[in-house]
Amino acid sequence: MPDGTATAHLYRPKLITVLDEGYSLDALRRDGLAALTVAIVALPLSMAIAVASGVSPERGLYTSIIGGFLVSALGGSRFQIGGPAGAFIVLVAATVAKFGVEGLLLTVLLSGGLLTLLGALRLGSLIRHIPHPVTIGFTAGIAVTILASQLKELGGLTLTVPEPGALIPKLVVLGHALSTLNPAALGIGLGSAALIFLIKRVRPSWPGMLIAVTLASLLGWLLHLPVETIGTHFGALPHGLLPPALPNLSPHLIAEVFPAALSFTLLGGIESLLSAKVADGMTGRKHRANMELVAQGIANMASALFGGISVTGTIARTATNIRAGARSPLSGMMHAGFLLSFMLVAAPLASFVPLSALAGVLVVVCWNMAEKGEFLRLLRQWQPASVLLVTFGVTLLKDLTFGIAGGCLLAVAFALFGRHIAEEGE
Repeated sequence: MPDGTATAHLYRPKLITVLDEGYSLDALRRDGLAALTVAIVALPLSMAIAVASGVSPERGLYTSIIGGFLVSALGGSRFQIGGPAGAFIVLVAATVAKFGVEGLLLTVLLSGGLLTLLGALRLGSLIRHIPHPVTIGFTAGIAVTILASQLKELGGLTLTVPEPGALIPKLVVLGHALSTLNPAALGIGLGSAALIFLIKRVRPSWPGMLIAVTLASLLGWLLHLPVETIGTHFGALPHGLLPPALPNLSPHLIAEVFPAALSFTLLGGIESLLSAKVADGMTGRKHRANMELVAQGIANMASALFGGISVTGTIARTATNIRAGARSPLSGMMHAGFLLSFMLVAAPLASFVPLSALAGVLVVVCWNMAEKGEFLRLLRQWQPASVLLVTFGVTLLKDLTFGIAGGCLLAVAFALFGRHIAEEGE
């Protein structure tokens, strides 16, 4: 069977290619098992990312259901799993804080259109050429920022002022609130994170996040622990999807959110193609970068119509899909179906989930997101280290877009300087 290199330029969903090659009952069985495995991972993670992003947990599930289905059905990768990603937490939270949920939905809709345009213009290969130190730097910066954003829920802190978005003021405000620390919330949060790490070490095939969140919910309910839950904070989850609706399309709001939409587009393109590239490395196949961007764009526009947040390819869930034996994009489509079944049947159970347990889940996500070994390796050479640290620092102190731009500009400057020195040497 060809690895897909010869057709990597095509605008053709991988699903069509798979069905043309012939799809067996054995492949369907394997895809179904992989889909269930991924859904078990995606269930607590989708809600945790949504809550950390400043929106209600069902919006994370909408994103995984609608966006995840379309990414797999239309995408240029056989194994890509789409849904809400931890890397977007900072951007989504900032957009919600500034423009509200209506502004967020418009931002997601616009970024979907821009991603589709990037794919149609065959710019997928350009996004993949972002320097490696820049990718490692902004990923580490995002991980630290997300971790800081979870300290309030992790410790059950009570703030007397709104929580700032910027890192340093946030830490100052959280430091002043340490006297309100809730030992029960902290115990559940740290205990959930520790249990996930332990399960990954001793039973890596078990769904550690779901087990930890389930046990935390049972413990909080049985012992009547004084911790905030999804139910006490957000109310009950709805039994299904919202009807599709366009967000506010006023020219004034479009102009206001457009810069944020550009940031969503840049990060979405990078994350999705990076995830597809990881899948290629695990399977020996080749994804269709431009088709993938088109699919990601359509998935984001659809997610916005159904009240979801930003959709991107997710490395951890894609890798889980592959390790679980997936054979085709049907596994990603079925994973969306399993999540929809949960909303239809068992949504009330989510009301018992402690918010500190979801914060513990995201502590694990942050630890896994930051490529610590690669970060340290890049520090050994001064040019990559400079690009890395500029990207990392600016991402922390300013935002993701400036971090990527600063790192890329420095990398280009180094490349031009090196070329100039080489030409003088001749």
